[in-house]
Amino acid sequence: MKFPRRSGAPLAALGALVLAATAACAPGTSDNSGSAKDDKSGTLRVWLFQEVNNGPKEKSVDAAVDAFQKAHDGAKVKVEYIPVDTRAEKIKAAFNDPKSAPDVIEYGNTDTAGYVKDGGLADVSAEFGRWSEAKDTDPTAKESVTVDGKVYGAPYFVGVRALYYRTDVFKDLGIAVPRTQDELAATAKKIHKERPELYGLAVGGAYTYGAMPFIWANGGDLAEKKGDTYASTLDSPAAQKGIKAYTSLFGSANCPAAKCAGMGGNDTVTAFASGKAAMAIGGDFSHQAMEDGKVRGKYAVVPLPGVEAGEIAPAFAGGNNIGVLKSTSHRTLAVDLMKRLAGKNAQRALFEGMGFLPTFTDVRDEVAKSEPFVAPFVETLGAGTKFVPASPAWAKIDASLVLPTMFQEVVSGRKDVKAASGDAAKKMDEAFGAAG
Repeated sequence: MKFPRRSGAPLAALGALVLAATAACAPGTSDNSGSAKDDKSGTLRVWLFQEVNNGPKEKSVDAAVDAFQKAHDGAKVKVEYIPVDTRAEKIKAAFNDPKSAPDVIEYGNTDTAGYVKDGGLADVSAEFGRWSEAKDTDPTAKESVTVDGKVYGAPYFVGVRALYYRTDVFKDLGIAVPRTQDELAATAKKIHKERPELYGLAVGGAYTYGAMPFIWANGGDLAEKKGDTYASTLDSPAAQKGIKAYTSLFGSANCPAAKCAGMGGNDTVTAFASGKAAMAIGGDFSHQAMEDGKVRGKYAVVPLPGVEAGEIAPAFAGGNNIGVLKSTSHRTLAVDLMKRLAGKNAQRALFEGMGFLPTFTDVRDEVAKSEPFVAPFVETLGAGTKFVPASPAWAKIDASLVLPTMFQEVVSGRKDVKAASGDAAKKMDEAFGAAG
């Protein structure tokens, strides 16, 4: 899940904790078997996430709701914006008590598998397949609503990360933009040596989404599908190579472990925005934080480089989805409302008002032409993104801070990469096994 941009504040403030936050949202197991009714009139209830600056989002939603109500005589919609921080218990109660449940909800894309296991989301595979706009859905975004080949919602928006860098610092030091991860590390250390008051590249031991691209770029992965479950591959040679590449960025030559081991995504973006770092890995949703910070007019963004020159490191595709609850008594209407809330017009409006990247490739290309800052992120998406294992176990894995613990063990010197990744892989496998 990617939390939307907060008004005047760095959205990436929650970037590194995004999975940990959504992990707390997983409701208890429900025996919800679905409703046999499919009323074509009445009031549909919708729960969407409340933003600090909710006005632009409400405008987009109101337009979709108005179009829906005009198309369905006798149908009304009641939208409730629920607090992000307290949504866990509310969603849990809804799954376990269909009478109090809404018909349509917004949810984090890492929650899909858990919500499906708990019986909360309706399978909308057939309707999604017939939806004319769906053919333009980004493949990774579609993956985020898919469990075991079935679709359980519509992607709402997507977010990825790229490399922010200080144009003034690079110019003063005569440094070229790094084209590979080796060059990235060398450039970071050169900058810190020449300008010791700056982190060359701000990194964080708790910045899971900043670290994942290094694992993926080196050919590794978090886990692989094994029958009906998953098995961790964090301890594979390729994954270990990526872990080494990321953890090598910690230390006195770039970002001291004493300061950086505990940093998350918010900390790294804040360090850059406040002028304390020459580079940082931030999201499209971090743009406003930079514009509000000391680096305004003195930075640029490029895709995070891969291992070889010309390669782009795969980024995690965060985002939110819109789904229909299995318990709805307005199945047909709820699916249509879902499509309108997450459709192309709505996503265009969300981008214009909130800066959220569309999940439709054609709409994304449109907005990239209108807003130049989006281009590096669209290029990153186009190069191919990755997602976490589509398993209900992921919530437990992330809530247990398995990956941050692994990185911090290596950075602190308590364990080497082989031992730390091996222990992390065992913890992941235990979670996968318990999830079934």
